[in-house]
Amino acid sequence: MSGRFLSIGECMVELSHAGAGLLRKGFAGDTLNTAWYARACLPADWSVEYFTALGDEAMSDEMIAFYKQAGIGTEFIRRIKGKAPGLYMISLKDGERSFSYWRDNSAARQLAADAELLREAIEASDVVYFSGITLAILSRNDADTLLAEVRRAKAAGKIVAFDPNIRPRLWSGYDMMHTTISEGARASSLVLPSFDDEATHFGDVSIAATIQRYRTLGATDVVVKNGAEGATLSFDGVESFVPAEKVEQVVDTTSAGDSFNGAFLARYLETKDAPAAAAFAAKVAARVVSEHGALVAWEKLGIDKA
Repeated sequence: MSGRFLSIGECMVELSHAGAGLLRKGFAGDTLNTAWYARACLPADWSVEYFTALGDEAMSDEMIAFYKQAGIGTEFIRRIKGKAPGLYMISLKDGERSFSYWRDNSAARQLAADAELLREAIEASDVVYFSGITLAILSRNDADTLLAEVRRAKAAGKIVAFDPNIRPRLWSGYDMMHTTISEGARASSLVLPSFDDEATHFGDVSIAATIQRYRTLGATDVVVKNGAEGATLSFDGVESFVPAEKVEQVVDTTSAGDSFNGAFLARYLETKDAPAAAAFAAKVAARVVSEHGALVAWEKLGIDKA
């Protein structure tokens, strides 16, 4: 089986402290991270495309070159005159990371403004992936455009995967956040939530409650990630549990969930065996959190292709 995996969202410029008063530049963002790990884990006959909007300046050019070097397609990336990517900086104090963001005017906020290009990209793909962050950065009209297109893809029988990735600071209020994330789940065939987020922001008292809520909204399949406690799956109404992989020393959890999602989807697309795909994803995520940074070099992942 071969196909096209389309990830929709925002990649930002990442600045982190490199010592001696210097900063290190990188690129990262939840949906780009997932595309990175999907590309690492999928066979060569699958293509991985990133759908976003970038500016017309040098940093956007660098991002495009970075994607291409990683084997991530750029065919559907829209370039907007006078715009630029968003930026965030990581600060470290007593071992704890905190983030400062500059994204209010980023090009990616207009990624769904060209409805024709969005439809073309989705129609050309077999799997569509997006997140709650994707929805949060868009205007209400553009979020509605994206939701309409992914609903259309789901109705056409495509796999539409959604990680709620709840970030309250990106939303205008809790009501809007709850409503739009629920709409994202309703438009999807597979939802990949993190239980701590769901318990905190939706009041779920158990993993079973999270699964039931998303299945009631219309998701056929649900994978609830629960960090070191493992993952609980519900596929076609059949539940299973996959333990997390033991990690000797956790170094950086930035991309734990994103890497799990990319690895899970890649292996599931190959095997259609959800528990085996989750076990594989747990191993990849364990390698990722043992390294620094959101995008870990593929040779460090110990990937055994299906």
